[in-house]
Amino acid sequence: MKAAEALPRIDPWRTLGYRSESLEKYLRQDDPNLYRFSVCNSENLAGIVCIRSPWLMGPFIELLAIFPAFQGRGLGGEIVAWLEMEAQLTSKNIWTTVSSFNESAASFYRKRGFFPVGWLRDLIRPGFDENLLRKVL
Repeated sequence: MKAAEALPRIDPWRTLGYRSESLEKYLRQDDPNLYRFSVCNSENLAGIVCIRSPWLMGPFIELLAIFPAFQGRGLGGEIVAWLEMEAQLTSKNIWTTVSSFNESAASFYRKRGFFPVGWLRDLIRPGFDENLLRKVL
């Protein structure tokens, strides 16, 4: 299954009402500052990560998804650790956002040293806020 087909089936994309067509367009857009990586486990697509760089004195994780069959294996933590290693060569921060209802993602990032810096009200859809998170390197 392609990432754009899998994402609308899992949160936060499911709750926010994303459609596979719009995600496919996002993943394929011509944007030299958006780096997209497939996350593979052996030969299987296990997830996807999209990183915007440059951003505010460091890269911004726009999308990090590990598909359910591959969760709990440390893949997300490995991705964040890799990004920290790469970013610290030129940057002071790593940024991301977490949907207000997505406590599992908020906990994941807290455990890795990210802290909230502000709310972005109704950013993606009315009634759903995004919490801007920062990790100082």
